[in-house]
Amino acid sequence: MDLKVAEKFNTFDRTFIRFMHSSGIPFLRVALGIVFLWFGSLKLFNVSPVEDLIAQTYFFFPTDAFMMVLGAWEVLIGIGLLFKLSLRVTLAFLWIQMAGTILSPLLDPKIFFQSGNLLLLTTEGEFVVKNLVLIAAGIVIGGYEVEPNNSNQSGEIS
Repeated sequence: MDLKVAEKFNTFDRTFIRFMHSSGIPFLRVALGIVFLWFGSLKLFNVSPVEDLIAQTYFFFPTDAFMMVLGAWEVLIGIGLLFKLSLRVTLAFLWIQMAGTILSPLLDPKIFFQSGNLLLLTTEGEFVVKNLVLIAAGIVIGGYEVEPNNSNQSGEIS
């Protein structure tokens, strides 16, 4: 009887791993697309909870215009990811947007770190650090769903 349970578990395990292998990257792309579409839409509709943070950090840009541009940028990233449109360009936009987010603690560190300690994040600091996961997701999606541009006919990426 224990052997049958083990066999059923192994069959389920193999099936689930095949499912994850075949569906994981598309699920990741769609999930990331939803995040960008949603966050961008909040900015476009002027209901984003990060408006004050953006205004404080990027004080040298006019807030309303910057929020609209950033919102539209994020919506375009979301649509590109959801519908797998021009992924190379979509991911380039994602990484440019993420670079701006990751660099924001340099503009006003006191917003992102408690008492100037780089190990003690504020809520805003945690918000920025979690973007490392979004960057990693973009790298995975790019690595699996974007065809390399190469002139090498052997199939190797040059």
